[in-house]
Amino acid sequence: MTKTLIKIKELAGDVHEKILKKKQPSMTFPLRALNNVKYDPKRGFFELLGKKKIRTLSVNTVKTFAQTLRMMAISKDLIATEDMATKREVYYVSKNWGEARFHEQPESDLVMDDIEAMFMVNREQLGFSADEHGGDVAGELVVIDKNPETKKVIKIDCTKFGSGAYSIPTSVEHFEFETDAKFILAIETKGMFERLNRHNYWKKAHCILVSMGGVPSRACRRFIRKLADEHHLPVYAFTDQDPYGVGNIYRTLKVGSGNAAHINQFFCVPNAQYLGVTIDDVMKYKLPTHPLKEIDIKKIKDMLKNDPFIKHHKEWRNELEQMSAKGIRCEQQALAQWGLNFVIEKYLPEKLKHPEKFLP
Repeated sequence: MTKTLIKIKELAGDVHEKILKKKQPSMTFPLRALNNVKYDPKRGFFELLGKKKIRTLSVNTVKTFAQTLRMMAISKDLIATEDMATKREVYYVSKNWGEARFHEQPESDLVMDDIEAMFMVNREQLGFSADEHGGDVAGELVVIDKNPETKKVIKIDCTKFGSGAYSIPTSVEHFEFETDAKFILAIETKGMFERLNRHNYWKKAHCILVSMGGVPSRACRRFIRKLADEHHLPVYAFTDQDPYGVGNIYRTLKVGSGNAAHINQFFCVPNAQYLGVTIDDVMKYKLPTHPLKEIDIKKIKDMLKNDPFIKHHKEWRNELEQMSAKGIRCEQQALAQWGLNFVIEKYLPEKLKHPEKFLP
C-alpha cells in the first residue's frame, strides 16, 4: 500500500469516526499563496511557511467538503488499480455527484490542488494527470523510455525528428537520458523554438532546445530538472523582456510558485539562469519595443513588493525598475528586425560567450 493511499484512508477514517461521535470533522490545508512562502537561495526554491486553513464541516462548507471526499475516493481507486485520470476526466466524473458536482473545471482543479497540498504529494501520486502539453524537445539528446505494455526499452533520438520535435509526456520520472550536450536552452515561445530547430541551432551550439510554450508545465519543468541534475547541465532561459516572461515563466521555472510550494522542490530548476531578452539587450541591439500596459506596471510593482525571489536578488530589482522607468517591453521575435536568423548568427553566440553576466 502506497503512502498516499495510507494518508487517504487515515483521513477518511478520522472524518468517519468524528461523524459517528457527532463531532464536526475538519481538514487542514497549507495556505497556497506567495505570502506563505520563503526563498532560501541555498535551497533554491519557494518553500511553505506555517500558515494553514482549516475546512470544518458546516452548512457553508458542506459542498466543498463533500467534493474533497469524493475526489479522494476517486484517487483511492486509481491508486489501488494503478490507473490514471486526467483533470478533465475527473471534472466530468463529478457530473454524477448530484448537488456536489462541479459546475466549472477551475472548481475541480482547486479541490485537487487542496488535496495535493494537504497530503504534500503531487497530482500524479494521487492518480491524476494534467491535460496540459508538456513541451517540445530537440537536439543532442536520447530519451530512454519504456513500452508501457512490454516494458521493453525504447531509445528516442531527439535529433531525428526532421522539422518536428519530441513531445514531453505528462509523466517523466522513469526516464533516463544519454547526451553530450553542453547546455539546455529553455525557450518561451514555440515560434522561436521552431526557428532554432529548423536551422539545427542545437547542432551548431551542441545543446538541447526545450520549448516551454509560455509558463512551463510541471512535466516540462521536471524533465528539465531531471536532465540537468543527472548530466550536470547548465540551464539558460530565453524569454520575452516583460513582467510575464520574468515573473511567471522564468520565476516558475527556477523557483516554482506560491500556489505549488508544497512540491516546488521537485518541479523547479534552481540552477537555471536568465539569458534574455533584457533591457540591456534592447538598448544594445536597438530593438523595437511596446509600451507597458497598466497590468504590466501593476505586475512589476507587485513583484518588487511581494515576490521573495525578486526581493532577494538586487539584479532583478534593478532590471524591473529599469523596465518600469523606461515603460517598455520587448518580444523575442523583435530580434528579427536585423534578419530572421540574427538570433542564431549573432545574438545567441554573443550572449553565450558571457554566461557569468546572465541574471540569476
